[in-house]
Amino acid sequence: MSKPGKSGKIASVNLSRKRGQVKQPVEKAELICGKGFAGDGHLGFGHRQVSLLMLESITEQKKRLEQAGVESCQENQGKKISLAPGVFAENLTTLGIDLSGICVGEELVVNDRIRLRVSQIGKECHTRCAVYRLVGDCIMPALGIFCEALDSGTVKPGDKIERR
Repeated sequence: MSKPGKSGKIASVNLSRKRGQVKQPVEKAELICGKGFAGDGHLGFGHRQVSLLMLESITEQKKRLEQAGVESCQENQGKKISLAPGVFAENLTTLGIDLSGICVGEELVVNDRIRLRVSQIGKECHTRCAVYRLVGDCIMPALGIFCEALDSGTVKPGDKIERR
């Protein structure tokens, strides 16, 4: 995998009906200006309407867990959860774009037309959410990027995303 840069692509679009849950990949999702993704638990959730995480970060976390001898899957009511897009409850899993060092107020643009304004870097976890209990660790508090939707439109895997 090459080093992330200024642009990349959407590797996965992920939604869940409730907050704090693992999100499931979908073929496409409708982004609503000022609200977030239709059908997602974070719709209209203040300044954290859209969450992003680099696939490279998920891959690195998986390697760390494997090196520590921890299985990359945990049991949950008979199900195995593997570290994959959506498992950290991010809406957009990106590939090839470097989101580290991004600043609040910067914009990301999907397909040259859908703007997202960075509103928060990381988050404080007050409780061990469902994601933490399933995975045993959560990288969103340190590596997650949160944005406000400045435009509406359809977002799908393979779409271009770039820092502006």
